[in-house]
Amino acid sequence: MHNKSVAELSRALEQGTVSSVELTRQFLDRIRCEDGKYNSFITVTEDQALADARAADEQRANGNATPWTGVPFAHKDIFCTRGVRTTCGSKMLENFVPPYDATVTANFRKAGAVCLGKTNMDEFAMGSSNESSYFGPVTNPWGAKRVPGGSSGGSAAAVAARLVPAATATDTGGSIRQPAALCGVTGLKPTYGRVSRYGMIAFASSLDQGGTMARTAEDNALMLNVMAGFDPKDSTCVDRGVPDYTATLDEPLKGLKIGLPKEYFSEQLSPAMEQQVRDAVKEYEKLGATVKEVSLPHANLAIAAYYVIAPAEASANLSRFDGVRYGYRCEDPKDLMDLYTRTRAEGFGNEVERRILVGTYALSAGYFDAYYLKAQKVRRLIQQDFINAFREVDVLMSPTSPSPAFVQGEKSTDPVTMYLEDVFTIAVNLAGVPAMSVPAGFIDGLPVGLQIIGDYFSEARLLNAAHQFQQVTDWHQREPN
Repeated sequence: MHNKSVAELSRALEQGTVSSVELTRQFLDRIRCEDGKYNSFITVTEDQALADARAADEQRANGNATPWTGVPFAHKDIFCTRGVRTTCGSKMLENFVPPYDATVTANFRKAGAVCLGKTNMDEFAMGSSNESSYFGPVTNPWGAKRVPGGSSGGSAAAVAARLVPAATATDTGGSIRQPAALCGVTGLKPTYGRVSRYGMIAFASSLDQGGTMARTAEDNALMLNVMAGFDPKDSTCVDRGVPDYTATLDEPLKGLKIGLPKEYFSEQLSPAMEQQVRDAVKEYEKLGATVKEVSLPHANLAIAAYYVIAPAEASANLSRFDGVRYGYRCEDPKDLMDLYTRTRAEGFGNEVERRILVGTYALSAGYFDAYYLKAQKVRRLIQQDFINAFREVDVLMSPTSPSPAFVQGEKSTDPVTMYLEDVFTIAVNLAGVPAMSVPAGFIDGLPVGLQIIGDYFSEARLLNAAHQFQQVTDWHQREPN
């Protein structure tokens, strides 16, 4: 059963060919036997999962079930889960047990889904390789010692290894799409404000967005049906109706206008990666789509703007971790200043400290206008580029990442090289538009992803485009050895 999609598992539960308890035990056994190779989970909630599975079976027997009732999945360990520790991959929150659920968590609980545990991640979602986690790096199931991407690398690896059929994830600069590409799964970052951020531990509040990770576009649609919607607890959540994202999956693509941003197909892109993407685009042409070149003229400024804005917001958000209220606290502080400095020095890892320092500098007196304010002006130009592009086309397509999964340790000592892994994804977060990554081939036995970018609140169109592509290709069905 571990090879079946969420949609297939839901149908099997509805038909009574398997129970939720049986399913849950199979996946828990698989995690127990296989995850030692991947380290994709931080916490496995076996007892709670089995209790929830029994409740789901009773709910189905009473004829009161949703498509998710009894279906196993996992949460990225950035979503607060009542009574279950939520670490954000950090020593700072190693023993933090929230007294409440994030809205996303509560929505899945209400839908009757069975959470098997919390997946590993880069510390406080800062990273592109899942090597900065306090709980150790995650290994990509597609290659020994290969990174799964980050920060949602644990979710991507767990789905790719068939330890769970789906997992929640978050995306601040590509943290859903890049690991989805490197692990050969399908991941969606919705429009900013489409999914509530309440109870999702903040990294950069104007960029963070919860999203979905699964093997198929259909499963991503089923997940977004649960996650999307207005939440009065989140002031950035948009009060807008939520469609059934599965309703339009089967619509034909005839007439779809695809734009290829010329800035994403420069000489810096390897010929092999470009060929995979162009081959995927040819499949769309066979399905009736038309293709034209478009321009995102400020795309080359995205990384510079992001690595001012994101660290600045991280500096503000992470100031709350001071050893006073909750989280890690240093031993025997001499005074209040010693408590602050040693708690933060001991509780945060190198990458988090690096970004806090950069952000604090950018926000400091005398530098705010020169760095943060200028970065926000550039962000507005990037947003306008997307608005202009979507006047000409329905979706944009590009590589998701510049290369397949690289070897662990290869880039961890060079932060700038690591930051360039997000070169194709960051502009999407700055603009707040939705985007997803779909498996689109292999290079030297490693998966590559096709990024599909849409206009604001066009998730249904993206999912439709991805689903139709997956009806004529089998990249998303390939399994790691």
